This record gives sequence, C-alpha cells and structure tokens, in this order.
Amino acid sequence: MDVAPIHQTLLDLIHLAVLPAWALLLFAPRWAWTDRIVHSGLYPVGLGLVYVGFVIASVLTGPPDTQIDFATVEGIAAIFTHPFGVLTGWVHFLVFDLFVGMWIGRDARRQRITHWLVAPCLVFAFVAGPLGLLLYFGIRRKWSIDPEVA
Repeated sequence: MDVAPIHQTLLDLIHLAVLPAWALLLFAPRWAWTDRIVHSGLYPVGLGLVYVGFVIASVLTGPPDTQIDFATVEGIAAIFTHPFGVLTGWVHFLVFDLFVGMWIGRDARRQRITHWLVAPCLVFAFVAGPLGLLLYFGIRRKWSIDPEVA
C-alpha cells in the first residue's frame, strides 16, 4: 500500500484531535469544561463527520476492482488495502473507544466511584477499548453505590 504524506498528516491530526478529550477525562473529570467539551457529544460528532469524509474519500479514490464483502475475512481486509480505508477504520475505533471512555466517566460519577479506580479503566479504554470497559465493569460491580449493579 502506497501511503502519501497527506495520509500520514491526516492520521497525525486525528491523533492530536482526540488527545485533549482523553486528557480531560483522565486529569479533569469533574471540571465544567470537560462536561462542555467532552460529555456534550462534540467529540463523537466531530470525529463522526471526519469518518463520513473518509468513507466518501475511500469510495471516490479506492481501487475499483476491490470487492468488499463483510461476510469474509478477505472482503473486510480489502477495505484496508487503501489508505483512506485504514484512516476510516482507525477513526471508527477512536470514536467508539472515546464514547466508551465518556460513558465510563459519566457512569463512575453517578456511581460515586473514586477516580483513582476509574483512571486505569480510561487508559485501557484509550488503547484497547473493550479491555477498559471490561475492567470498569469489574470495578463497577465491586464499588458501585447502586445495589442494582451488584
């Protein structure tokens, strides 16, 4: 796969764009601006628009002979044979991992779970979304104030 400098630049910009949201979730979870910026949905909507742009770019610039088939490994792999396909997939991960992190942050606040327990969950959600969510569910089960959770 030939990657043009623009594709690397776009990837770098996406990474830079998402880092402030994670920093706010980790280091300023109760700050009013964290609610305004992160929990408002601004980030998922913004990244969702980037995602749509990459989907369109993938369709317009991707190789026309590639068969995309979501029922086969080869068909799914074909999506990632083009740099815009890779960028689309990566934004997909970033949006959903951030959404999971946002939910963990809000739920932990509702459940009055100390941030010291939640912070590792957020780190894992950032680098491996489902792992962070699983860790949080374990912590939530043990330290939740809601008797329905346990």
